Amino acid sequence: MSSTIAPAWGLALRSLRNIRRLPSAFVPALMMPLVQVIAFSGTFAGITVVQGFPTDRSVNWYLPLAVTMGSSFAGLGTGFAMIRDLQSGFYDRLRMSPAGRRSLLLGPFIAAWARALIAVVLVLIVGVALGARPTSWVAIPSLIAVGLGTATLGTGWGIGLAYRFGDMRAAAIMQLTLFLGLFLTDAQTPIDVMSGWLVPVATVNPLSRVLGLARQGFIDDGASWATTIWGLATLIAVSAATAMFAMAGLRRLDD
Repeated sequence: MSSTIAPAWGLALRSLRNIRRLPSAFVPALMMPLVQVIAFSGTFAGITVVQGFPTDRSVNWYLPLAVTMGSSFAGLGTGFAMIRDLQSGFYDRLRMSPAGRRSLLLGPFIAAWARALIAVVLVLIVGVALGARPTSWVAIPSLIAVGLGTATLGTGWGIGLAYRFGDMRAAAIMQLTLFLGLFLTDAQTPIDVMSGWLVPVATVNPLSRVLGLARQGFIDDGASWATTIWGLATLIAVSAATAMFAMAGLRRLDD
């Protein structure tokens, strides 16, 4: 266990130190959810008058989306860092070190969780300043769970792609798939008030359930066990799938 935890912690600290050393690689990903919650809650402020919209505060609807997006990009950021390490040859030295393979995967996950918590806190501060008001005590625990969960799936997906491509092609795929996955949900409006082809797509998209979990405590419907269980189950399943994707990529790299 010590042969896994100690190297993983060292890799995570290295990643977090790079926030200070290379702010250009972290600040844009952190600013994106902040700009998003400001822009969406202001631009779409009138959406609350739509019949069936579950809150009278637009920021209450878009804040959880911004947290989910920001946490996901916190995970993808480890994928971007992995590409740099692969191209510089640093990762080859890590693979030749006595550190276990699990530590090479665990380190980026720990760093992503820390980055995600930063994003959650900052988005919450900005959201409250814009008028967001939780309607239930489950709001903050749900946001934290979604933040950590989406950081996990973002990390697995990001470093899995980095292992397979080894260059900036992986970065483009990471961002494109994340945006498509999140915006083909009920990100903008509830499914009940949608129309057209997006309705069945958003209904089957598992990330709609994740957003449902994130919005608990921010909408008038409040919290429910069904929303909690389905949201957590989806997060666990998708996160496990992307973690296995990353592990398979590392084994492929070793071969």
